[in-house]
Amino acid sequence: QVQLVESGGGLVQAGDSLRLSCAASGRTFSSYAMGWFRQAPGKEREFVAAMSRSGRDLRYADSVKGRFTISRDNAKNTVYLQMNSLKPEDTAVYYCARSGYASSDETVYDYWGQGTQVTVSS
Repeated sequence: QVQLVESGGGLVQAGDSLRLSCAASGRTFSSYAMGWFRQAPGKEREFVAAMSRSGRDLRYADSVKGRFTISRDNAKNTVYLQMNSLKPEDTAVYYCARSGYASSDETVYDYWGQGTQVTVSS
C-alpha cells in the first residue's frame, strides 16, 4: 500500500510564496510520475502540475504556468510544488497523486494524498 502525505499548506497573503511537499511511502517512488491537483470550495478538482519519473516531462495548468514549479527528490521519496506570486484564486485543497506517466487526467492517478489547505488572502 502506498501512502502519500502532503504538507506545507497554510494561510498567506496575495503575492507570497509557499512550498508544498508530498512524501511517499514505499521503494518504488522513482518509478512513477507524480502530479498535483487542487479543489476549491464548490468546484471540481483540477489539474495543477505533473512530472514524469525522469523529470523530463513537465506539465502545468495554464493558470499556474510561470508561477508554480513542480520538482522531485527521489532520494527522499518526495515531490514538491513551489508556488510563487500566489493569488486568492489559488485558494484550494491541494492533493498529490501517483501515476504511471505525467498527465493532466486525474483518472490515470491511482494513489492520492489526503490534501493540504492553501488559503490566499487578498
